[in-house]
Amino acid sequence: MATRTDDPITLEIIQNSLRATADEMFAVMKKTAMSSIIYEVLDMGTGITDAEGALASSGAGIPAFVGVLDKAVKVIAKKFGRQGEIEPGDVFATNDPYYGGVTHLNDIVVAMPVFAGGRIIAWTANIAHNSDVGGIAPGSLTGEATEIFQEGLRLPAVQIISKGEPIHSVMEIIKVNSRMPDVLEGDVWAAIASVRIGAKRLQELAEKYGVETFENAMSYSMDVGEQVSLAELARLPKGAFELSEEQDDGRIFNVKITISDAEFVLDLRDNPDQSTNPVNSSRDGVMVCTQMLFKSLVDPNSPANEGSFRPIRLLTREGSVFHAREPAPLGFYYEVELRIKDLIWRCLAPHMPERLAAGHFGSLCGTFIGGIHPDTGRQYTIIEPQLGGWGAGHGRDGNTGIFSSFHGETYNCPAEINEARNGLYVDRMELNLEPGGEGKYVGGRGIVMDYRVRADNGFLTVVYTRSKFPPWALNGGREGSPNYVRFIRKDGTSERFAFVSGHVTHTDDVIRVVTGSGGGYGDPKQRNRAAVEEDIKNGLITRERARGVYGIE
Repeated sequence: MATRTDDPITLEIIQNSLRATADEMFAVMKKTAMSSIIYEVLDMGTGITDAEGALASSGAGIPAFVGVLDKAVKVIAKKFGRQGEIEPGDVFATNDPYYGGVTHLNDIVVAMPVFAGGRIIAWTANIAHNSDVGGIAPGSLTGEATEIFQEGLRLPAVQIISKGEPIHSVMEIIKVNSRMPDVLEGDVWAAIASVRIGAKRLQELAEKYGVETFENAMSYSMDVGEQVSLAELARLPKGAFELSEEQDDGRIFNVKITISDAEFVLDLRDNPDQSTNPVNSSRDGVMVCTQMLFKSLVDPNSPANEGSFRPIRLLTREGSVFHAREPAPLGFYYEVELRIKDLIWRCLAPHMPERLAAGHFGSLCGTFIGGIHPDTGRQYTIIEPQLGGWGAGHGRDGNTGIFSSFHGETYNCPAEINEARNGLYVDRMELNLEPGGEGKYVGGRGIVMDYRVRADNGFLTVVYTRSKFPPWALNGGREGSPNYVRFIRKDGTSERFAFVSGHVTHTDDVIRVVTGSGGGYGDPKQRNRAAVEEDIKNGLITRERARGVYGIE
């Protein structure tokens, strides 16, 4: 029988095995899911926690999901953790942000306890966006929701598998609440397969090295994560930093950040009350965004675990937009969280130019298009995050055509898949050449993408931010360009939207997505002439405009 060891090499091997397990869970889910938002876009995440729910290792997936799973598992473990209530083979689920779900009802967290040596030694967990979980609107997301009950089926940390066998009544309740029941059922089973393979791998690890060594490896890695964060935190500028910023909807968001050698304190108490529409966030969701920004500052390259985030202290006010109280709707939580992450970023960027670039397009630009498929007669719903431009930084131009900082590690859905699975055509996708983002170093370009609808009586829902106030610049650069949708009817008339819910679409209507360019860095007149000539050659700027902006003849 294996005995406990404190050998750091063995502990590191186990930690690497945890990461490999989380990645295998990710691969299983990707290969078995039914929704393109999961198997193509990869709007999901996987992870492993210790027995109490502390994050031990995360796999691939959306950065915003890294810090979700541990919070969900902690709620599940506490609710079912009384003696005898959790048994081998059990699987649990939650999607409710007031009961461990963190995000919104479309995102279902599935978690499984891992048993070895007669006790729980870990949990495997995953999260993914599901295309429809009921509610008053197809796709379960609508700007008209005034309370969470209207946004879909709520799973307040429930058991879905008991000792290896599905609880059929719960599964039937989940299916009957969806407009796409077979797709939802398939995606839930993909999630179950993922946590099961993860549990099997962890049991094999515990058997090989011993339960005590396995548990010691998780604890050791968290302590190392804390030490790494504290060492890098000591290198950051110290002091108190504040910023207030008006949002597209007129609200003023305020952030106060205090950095010391031991703590990163974020104070969000002085912020507006929660909204009656679904642009609110849970406190846990705001913590996730704080963790993402903190990790990018202190050590973006090492694995993330509970220890990595121990120096963070978050202060919120319950009943505010950043700590919503039940039953406030949270469907578009991601735009609120992106705003606070961007606000922290903007507040600190002037003090850390070597670490933080100018503002990026700063919105998920979530685009929801649905209706009845003209070929199959079945409901379809597209959920598309969009690509955009990132801000320029000290000594470099911004990246062009990548996802937001909230939604990295994902992919756009290929046009071929969209056209085969959904009732539309993808007519074009090209770079957005609108003015914006000029500087000594230029912001990356956003995109222009046209969806052409194939049937009548469909719908369009979009909630974009950074539409009224474009991405911010640094050190004398120019602001980026805005995010918006141009809705072009068959007769040629058009409207511009940044926030619209359930807008009716008809055959041959065009939904033109325009995402912003990132902010510029430095005085445009200082841009290298060769770089300007390259931009002209590549069609990114006309020579006439280059004369006006950069003074190039």
